[in-house]
Amino acid sequence: MTTKEQRSRFAAKKTAVLALLTGLSLITFLIESLFPTLIIPGAKPGLANVFSFAALIMYSPIEAFTVVALRTVLGAIYAGNFSALLYSFSGGIVSMAVSSVLMYVVYPKISVFAVSVAAAVAHNITQNAVFALLSGSVLMFVNLPYLVLLGIIAGAVVGGITILLFKGVPMNIFEKVIFKKENGR
Repeated sequence: MTTKEQRSRFAAKKTAVLALLTGLSLITFLIESLFPTLIIPGAKPGLANVFSFAALIMYSPIEAFTVVALRTVLGAIYAGNFSALLYSFSGGIVSMAVSSVLMYVVYPKISVFAVSVAAAVAHNITQNAVFALLSGSVLMFVNLPYLVLLGIIAGAVVGGITILLFKGVPMNIFEKVIFKKENGR
């Protein structure tokens, strides 16, 4: 098999894995949207973020941002909630940016668990800021301490699930499909 064929095969596998992660993320998001919100209106655990976080760990920020973008856009279409798109998209992009910086600059000095918590808190702060900007009301910042606390809890859950995912899936699957990155990392 030539090098060009190997790269093509890797690209096809990578695309398939990213499609799977996006699909799982979308399904999780849609199921989560069926349940009532937590303490504060709109607050959800964010379990769909497990799959975008997994994309970041397995590949790079570009692929993780792609999973986030596709999930939020498709989630808005399937759930019929286009107003939430702005909140989900902005929160997802900012949290993935925080995750990317921490994973590629600070990790392994901090854990995957800590990265997930920081990202979830950033997500909640961003969504709250977007709502305050759109509504013109700074009163929403009253909820910020509660949103930070919920972000810590949700980030801990997402980080824990992500760690369990990588521990539970046989390593040879990752070695065959994922860790043979084009950039050598």
